[in-house]
Amino acid sequence: MYDDPRHLDVPRDFDAEATVRRFARLTEALEGRFGPSCRTSFFQDASVHGAVRVPAEATGHGKALWVELSNFGRFVTVGTGDAWDAPGAATDLPAECVTWLDAVCTAAGCTFVPLDLLLEPYDGPSPTWADEDEALVRALEAAGEPADDDEEDDENRAPVWADRYFQWV
Repeated sequence: MYDDPRHLDVPRDFDAEATVRRFARLTEALEGRFGPSCRTSFFQDASVHGAVRVPAEATGHGKALWVELSNFGRFVTVGTGDAWDAPGAATDLPAECVTWLDAVCTAAGCTFVPLDLLLEPYDGPSPTWADEDEALVRALEAAGEPADDDEEDDENRAPVWADRYFQWV
């Protein structure tokens, strides 16, 4: 329903004002629990609307925390570390924190999606960075240019659902 290749950054029926209100509610709840050290960021040309980052010293469990709101389906996810693709991001979160965040999401009109589900392989119809990478390699080869296989690239993995709903497009 939400994965529409013609609408990569926002769904067809996107309500920007409602999304801003939901993000404000999430931010208020996180600041209420973790204090004023929470930092917000917003995204442009992305399927993710915004993120709230909580430093490790404020979480009470020794690991930095981040919460992201997607433009799609009012989806919210959470993880530890720097980003959703960091080692342990989906597993190093106390269950009590997940339960609390799920209740916060429900009150804010959002849907909590566990990060481990979003790290499943993407099999939807929308183009991803992997498609763009493949097209670039084909274009370089057609022009007689070798593809640079030695380039250090963090995209040497298959796309996951988090790429679709919580990433730049």
